Amino acid sequence: MSNAILLAPGPVQLHPEVQKILAQPMIHHRTPEFDTILARVLENLKSFFQTKHPVLIQTSTGSGGMEALIVNLLNQGEEVLAIVSGKFGERWADMAEVYGGRVHRLNCDWGKPVDPAAVKKILGENPNIKLVLTQATETSTATAHDIKAIAEIVSKTEALLLVDGITAVGAYDIRMDEWKIDGLVAGSQKAVMLPTGLCFVCLSERAWAKAKACKTPRFYFDLQKELKSNQKGETYFSSAVAHIKALDFVLSEISKTGLMKHFAEQRRRADFTREIAKQMGLSLYSSSPSDSVTALNVPEGIDGAKLREHLEKKYLVTVMGGQDQAKGKIIRIGHMGYIQEVHLIETMYRLALALKDFSFNVEPEKVKSTSTTWLEAHPFEQ
Repeated sequence: MSNAILLAPGPVQLHPEVQKILAQPMIHHRTPEFDTILARVLENLKSFFQTKHPVLIQTSTGSGGMEALIVNLLNQGEEVLAIVSGKFGERWADMAEVYGGRVHRLNCDWGKPVDPAAVKKILGENPNIKLVLTQATETSTATAHDIKAIAEIVSKTEALLLVDGITAVGAYDIRMDEWKIDGLVAGSQKAVMLPTGLCFVCLSERAWAKAKACKTPRFYFDLQKELKSNQKGETYFSSAVAHIKALDFVLSEISKTGLMKHFAEQRRRADFTREIAKQMGLSLYSSSPSDSVTALNVPEGIDGAKLREHLEKKYLVTVMGGQDQAKGKIIRIGHMGYIQEVHLIETMYRLALALKDFSFNVEPEKVKSTSTTWLEAHPFEQ
């Protein structure tokens, strides 16, 4: 068996150059050398987020970015609409309640996208709602919501639309300014193609106005203080120097490729996975699959948790399983990070081998051949 493969929906495989950068000697974060890198990264993040507004870097996981949006934009007692379609929707709704929000939960069936009409109805019936919280992709179910449609509805109200783009930004088209998104967060361990440890937060003009008036106590996640530090060419607290140096490389590479071409490659990986899975006799869990991660139903009679463990231990492929109501029922394959064609082919081939070990009717060699043929027929144009 060849090398191990990590195709989880985060963390992801790292580009060899990123690995080299992370291994370089440390430099101090208050030096001209790092100041130059930071200034370039902060500017290039705007293109990555498709915005004219500042994109702030914080040393935390994506959940820290979600909390930063809450503590800067939610006053205690204000009404919030939270779209809950999986574990991370639940997390954000819970977070808003911790900070005193009066949360209306719009619960969606797992694997189903939210109906924008339902969002419009709740906002119409509850005009005092100040924030709308949603995932772009609900990672736990690999389901993409129609953010453009939701944003169009919310922008016509007094509410702010906050989007968890942790498994979306950099993986597919999310237009911060054009769609009138008010708060957008991303995480480094997903389509940003770095290790876990950074989150990125961007606010609209409406959101910055609310942040200046927001009375919720905050210290580490005070975005106004972070912005002021950025405007002076530094971060408010100590910088994650190695991560930011690696981010500089990643943003440069994506710029060379072009953002839309980069998205097209993500889509190609997702299309490949779904088509080969279909030919293997597997079905999709989500009715609105994301370009960043695919959830496949585990065949009846097979324990998905045992299949995932077997795939990792025997065949050295790490994917993720389901959570809560989807536990043991699905496997989730990520399409983000440093992924070459051999990784795609080997993942589906080894998945076929693992399924065969569980007496599923599949021909691994045919899967490998079909995978190669599909990729040759659908080349990525650099």
